[in-house]
Formats: sequence, C-alpha cells, structure tokens
Amino acid sequence: MSLITTLARLEAVGSGRAQPVATVRHRHLSDHPLVFVPLTTAGETGAPLGALVGTDRDAPRLLVVPQPRDRDLRFTFLADLADVVLPHIEAYADSVEAAERTETDPETGKRVKVEAELCADAPQLIVPSRTGLDFVRLLGRSMRFRRTAEQDPDAPYPAPPRVPLLGRWLTHYGERARVPGSSLLLALTDVLSRHWATGQSGLEDQHLGALLAWIDPPEGTTGAEAARRAELARDADGQLLCPPAGPATDPAFDNKLLAPAIERYDRARTALAAAEDPVEADDLLAALTRAEREVRDLVESRTRPTWDAVWRGLDLLRALPAGAHVEGRWTRDRWSFTAHRDRVLAGEPPQPRRDDAVTAANKLATREREQARLEAQEALDDPLVMAERRLAGEAFAGEVTDVVMAYSEGRRPSPRPLVTVRTEDRPHLAERAKAYRSLGGRPQSAEFVGQEDDGALVLRILDKMGRGKEPEPGSVPEKGDRVCFTLFEHEQRGGAKLPDPEETPWTHGGPPGEPAPEAPDPVTEEDVL
Repeated sequence: MSLITTLARLEAVGSGRAQPVATVRHRHLSDHPLVFVPLTTAGETGAPLGALVGTDRDAPRLLVVPQPRDRDLRFTFLADLADVVLPHIEAYADSVEAAERTETDPETGKRVKVEAELCADAPQLIVPSRTGLDFVRLLGRSMRFRRTAEQDPDAPYPAPPRVPLLGRWLTHYGERARVPGSSLLLALTDVLSRHWATGQSGLEDQHLGALLAWIDPPEGTTGAEAARRAELARDADGQLLCPPAGPATDPAFDNKLLAPAIERYDRARTALAAAEDPVEADDLLAALTRAEREVRDLVESRTRPTWDAVWRGLDLLRALPAGAHVEGRWTRDRWSFTAHRDRVLAGEPPQPRRDDAVTAANKLATREREQARLEAQEALDDPLVMAERRLAGEAFAGEVTDVVMAYSEGRRPSPRPLVTVRTEDRPHLAERAKAYRSLGGRPQSAEFVGQEDDGALVLRILDKMGRGKEPEPGSVPEKGDRVCFTLFEHEQRGGAKLPDPEETPWTHGGPPGEPAPEAPDPVTEEDVL
C-alpha cells in the first residue's frame, strides 16, 4: 500500500466517507455487461445453489438448483446457464472489423504487420467479488471436459453440446482475468477498491455492501456506521439485512431457512415418486411445486440485493471519465476474445488441466509485462496515480527554467538540447539515468546530466525531435513550461523468445506427448460438479 493510499484511508476514517484514489476510470465498462451473481451450497465446494444472470438490471434470469446434491438438477442448472450466457457471447462473435496486428514471419523471423479479422466488441462478464472469479474458473474447469452423447455414446451422464462449450469460454475468461488491466471478467469489489479508499481493510473491502456503504453512505450516516450495518444488521428472524455477495451463504440462512426448505422439497419429491393414486399424485405434484417455489424464493432473496448492489456500483464507476489508455487495453481484450473464438471454430480441443512449460512461461511473462504496462499507463492517465510515483521517487514534475541547445558529436550532429527543471520532488536519479516524458502520446527519452547548486535537474533530450538539424516545433520543452518525467518506461519490451512447445527441453518435461516426470493432475470432485 502506497503512502497516498494510506493517507486516503486515514482521511476516510476522519471524514466518514471513502476518498478517491483515482480521477479517471482505469477499467473498461461495456454498455451492456453480463452480470453473474452465483450462490453455492455450504460444505460442498462448487456445488451451485442458484444464480442471477443477465444484462437487464430490471429483469435478471433466476436459475435455481432445489437439491444441490442431485446430479441431474446440477446438470440442468449448467445447461440453463449455457442457454443464457452463450447467446450473449455469440452475438459479439459475428460482428468483425479489419485490423492490423504484428506477427513474426516464419521464414525471415522479422516482425511484420498483417491484416486480420478483429471482433468489433467483446462481451464483458461482471461478478460481485473476487470469490466470484474463482467460481467462474471452477465452473469452466468442471464443464469444459464434460462428454456429450456425440463424443461418447456410453457416457453415463452425457451433457448437452453447449455445456462444454460454455466451460471453454468461462475458462478463457477466468485466465484472462489474471492478466493485469484486462476487463473481460471483472470483480466489482476490486474495481471499486481501485478507485476509492475506505476506512477499512482490504479484506473487508471484499464485502460489496460494506464497500458501497463507505463510497456512497445513506444520508445522515457515516461510512463506518453504514458499513457496520451492512455487515452485521439482522432482521427479527436473525437473517442478514445485507446478504453476502456470494457465492458463499450466511450460516444462519443455511440452518434456519435453506436446509428446512430443501428437506421439504426432498419429502415432497419422494412422496410423489411413491404415489400410485392419480388424484393423490396431483396433490403431491402441487406440494412439490410449492416446495420448489419456496427454495427459488429463498435463493432470490439472497441474490437480488447483491444484483442491485452490482448495478449501483457500476453507476458509480460510470460517473468517472475513462482513462486515455483504457481503450487500448480493451482492444487487447478484443484480440484475446477473437483468438479464442477462432480456436473454438477451428475445433481445437479444450484447454488442458495443466499448461506445458512453454505455455506457462509465456503466460507468466505476459502477466509481468502487462502489470508493468498497466502501472505506467495508469500513472500517465491519472495525476493522483502519478503523485504516488513521484512520492516514491519514480517520477518528478517541475518548471523548465532554462533550455540550452547542444548537439551530438559525429559526422552528422543531431540536436541534444539541455533542459533545466526546477522541482521539489526527490527522484532516485543515478548518473546518466534515463527519464521519459509523454510527447503526443509517445515516450520521449532524456538522460540525467547533473544537478545544479540550487537543486535544479539538468536533462539531455535524446529523441523524438525529428531528423533535421533543428528540433521540430514543440518537441523540446520551452522555458516556463511545466513538465513531468518518469524514471520508468512507458512501453514494456518483450522478453526473450521461448522455444516452440515441441522443443521443450528435457529439464522442463520434454516435448508434449513424452512420458511425464510426475503423475498427471488427477480428476477431483471439483472437475465434475
């Protein structure tokens, strides 16, 4: 946690309201996101109890498993979920545009630009909290390996074809959520915490109701009072007024309401199965319908407050203007979505349970590169974030007090002007350290030359001044200008090229298909809900 964030949390405690730690929105928000509010059964990892899902805040689709231990009912839930989510995803897969991307020529090894098909937009999935991300990954893992009747006619529980397809998409979204700056799958609590600092811990910020209470408390109450009420207040029956955002449920709800309702559903179903008299069967069927409706009402009573809270949080985020680099990061999300669409259309197999060494190294390198890029772009987009970097000695801002034209030595001298900047910041500058400033959206590099007696910094501008003997207008700061230089690069460079998976060295498991040095990942109960 940075010093500025710590100060913002202290100010939130004193003022009774969350304090902004960003002036712009650093994540993309779709006009029609797909909101997914899942609920699971306590004591059984990943067993779905129900969910609210949809793009219309006033008309969500309620999916319920009245008996989570029943395998058939679970599979029906997954099939219904696929019927809701897949049409939304496929609606974005057909609208495309022509775009350029950089690829490596297999013959020359050089990077060349090629024209490719890019989806014009991508579907965005939003869950209430970080645990929702884990549940999406778990659903993807449990669904993408399901066998259909066409693939395996002897499968004991064949799945509809759309179920493993949805599992592949959820797995892709879950993996993409691990890439810093990606917005395909967002946890609302993480996005809100990125833009506001509350007077509670980061762990407490994962409670969506308490987090919103700090950001937008009711009239006449402080954030702390509203958050405490959201966390602890109960009604006359002992139930939380603000249910947890899931997927876990409150034990009091499980013991007092849910368990008796599921037991009544089981008794009604057992009685109906044993009925022999048609008239009695009709009455028992009505009793089973009432018992199932009771479970549905209970699930909706726990998920609807969270559903409304998610849309309320989205309204708060939409009030912030989008950062300058947000659209570029969303374009990379669109490329990721398009690439997975192409893999599905090409009939490639589902993602493996465990990545090979080369794939895992590529993923790790991508996440490290995107993390550095995200931190740099957020600082360039947001003065508050840049202030954190300046306070840490990673950037400095000040006024240009002098500009002296100088030239490089050589047969064709190039302009290398010396710029003197007076600043109150204390950057960690070593001899000949590189510094960068944004010039028309592109980084211009400079070199630290020295420090004057009054503390002013002298920098030598190195590039982005044109090819002529004289710098192009506007490419060199002028006396009196306010400038901001960073000690971190604005664009991250790619790392060393990794070998193809077929050339994996023996030290990392050897090429795919060879005997593994250890037993493969065993099938667990989480693989089949």
